[in-house]
Amino acid sequence: MTTPGLNFETEVFDKEYITLAGTREAIVRGGRDLFGRLPRAFTGVNQVAVIGWGPQGSAQAQNLRDSLAGWVKVVVGLRAGSSSFAAAREAGFSEGEGTLGEMFEVIAASDMVLLLISDAAQAALHERIFAALRPGATLGLSHGFLLGHLTQRGSRFPEGIDVIAVCPKGMGASVRALYLQGADTNGAGINASFAVEQDVSGHATERALGWSVALGAPYTFRTTLKSEYLSDLTGERAILLGGVHGIVESLYRRFREQGMSETDAYHHSVDCVTGPISRTVSKDGLLGLYRRLDDAGREVFGRAYAASYPVGLELTHEIYDEVSSGNEIRSVILAGERLARFPMGRIDQAGMWRAGEVARRDRDAERLPLDPFTAGVFCGVMMGQIDTFIEHGHPYSEIANESVIEATDSLNPYMHARGVAFMVDNCSTTARLGSRKWAPRFDYLLSQTAYPAVDHKTSPLDPALVEAFETHPIHEVLRVCAQMRPTVDIFVA
Repeated sequence: MTTPGLNFETEVFDKEYITLAGTREAIVRGGRDLFGRLPRAFTGVNQVAVIGWGPQGSAQAQNLRDSLAGWVKVVVGLRAGSSSFAAAREAGFSEGEGTLGEMFEVIAASDMVLLLISDAAQAALHERIFAALRPGATLGLSHGFLLGHLTQRGSRFPEGIDVIAVCPKGMGASVRALYLQGADTNGAGINASFAVEQDVSGHATERALGWSVALGAPYTFRTTLKSEYLSDLTGERAILLGGVHGIVESLYRRFREQGMSETDAYHHSVDCVTGPISRTVSKDGLLGLYRRLDDAGREVFGRAYAASYPVGLELTHEIYDEVSSGNEIRSVILAGERLARFPMGRIDQAGMWRAGEVARRDRDAERLPLDPFTAGVFCGVMMGQIDTFIEHGHPYSEIANESVIEATDSLNPYMHARGVAFMVDNCSTTARLGSRKWAPRFDYLLSQTAYPAVDHKTSPLDPALVEAFETHPIHEVLRVCAQMRPTVDIFVA
């Protein structure tokens, strides 16, 4: 059965089908050998504007420029007086060559505008941006937040333009780093979803696919803009950032209370999740992680999983409800209005994260522990997110990428190199706000309900949860997705 609404037609690229949990999804595989097809994909587009120089903007502008190789002009647009002009010039964009300019001037001069400024800026400036677009232009997004904001306002995108999205399933640094590694390994990159919200020109699908291929995506799958922002906002508040933040803080504290040193507690919590657990899941899946444990380890894993899965399921459902109702989007916009007066502080000054600096400096990567309790907690929360997305009807490609692949192949390697605190303090404003809001909820419920159920038998643990984990369809989904995984691991400088 082919998932309704997720099929698409392309004359430029080679569409194929994969079967995930009994449903067929259409995809396009990427690779540098396809770059010669990009001029056809961008038919009618002479200039692509990349608006913004944040993590996604800087990565995508450089990847597009390198891939399009002069066939299509790539211009960076920034707000007047932005401090990012210097960084863009250093990356090779310049006013003199017409590849760098003020954002509204660049928008008005471009056939395709990729809007990669912050969510709050999109909400504040969208009316001016819409007014500046050429008739018949293509508006590109890498996140569906703006659709959610427009929906809350009872508004919509302008008629007469194409609206598409290409959403890399990883942070901007990963998008650029794996693209550069792809110079030596064809197909190295970050997977991406694409969506077509409006197709006035009849070229929207080809342009979206061309954009994704030009970014270096190993494979591209279709979604909708609404499905993307629901899963993306939920995921970054759950297992991708807020959840993992709460998990490791609660585990670190538990291990310290059990008598471990600061360094050992950090290795068994943070380093274990972002290192051995993530590497194993990336290549062998969640079931491969479970099977790597010995009998005693599986018993510990099972208890931790059975105690933590209900927490992951409950909180991800709550987060999803808050996102779909519009509450979370309004919360981000209201917080953005307060930031000038109440700027976000950093979390990396807490004792755990200072201890982490020492632990990371002295660690031996080959000797880091694969703690079965930590594995059970992490997998339990992750499976809670997976099942939430399944219940809400998301396609399996989106579920696998938003719940597992983005974590293990993009975000967690950076957390392993720099620390979870680094990620929480340096990601997008929307994600930083979400992590600060929801990580304490994960920490609290794990510490107050899950761990006492294991340590003090305060409530019964359901063994059927572990049995359901062992037979879950996500394992076959991840096996199929792993066949399209790049053959390189991301390099973090």
